[in-house]
Parts: sequence; structure tokens; C-alpha cells
Amino acid sequence: MGIDIVHRGGDDQAVQGRGALAAAIYSLIETAKLNGVNPQVYLTTVLTRIADHPINRIGELLPWNIGLERTAQTAT
Repeated sequence: MGIDIVHRGGDDQAVQGRGALAAAIYSLIETAKLNGVNPQVYLTTVLTRIADHPINRIGELLPWNIGLERTAQTAT
């Protein structure tokens, strides 16, 4: 007796979309770490500012431009 898994049209796209979102978030977290910025503080700051931030100045929200206090880098 087995379990059949049926994929309906669009389900694969939803899974791929979630995977892309997870990859983007992971990338932001790791980039913050590499730049000595606390990822939780960075994401909180970006999510607070992004709604009112002009799209043509989005680069200001990158970890190396945002102006947050840098933490001591440790080997991981």
C-alpha cells in the first residue's frame, strides 16, 4: 500500500516560488552576516523602511549602505 501524490497544474509553480523566496531571504541574511550586520536588525530595519522608500534609491537599503552598527565578525 502506497501513498499517491498528485500534482495539479500550478502546484509546482507555487513550490518553485516558495523556493525562490526562501533563497532570496537566505541570501539577504548571509549578505548581512558577511557585512558584519546583525541579520535580525537588518531585516527589521529594511521591512520597516521599504514601504516608503523610493524605488530608485533601493540600493540605500543594502547591508553595506544602510548605516547600521557593524558587529564583530566571527568565524562560522
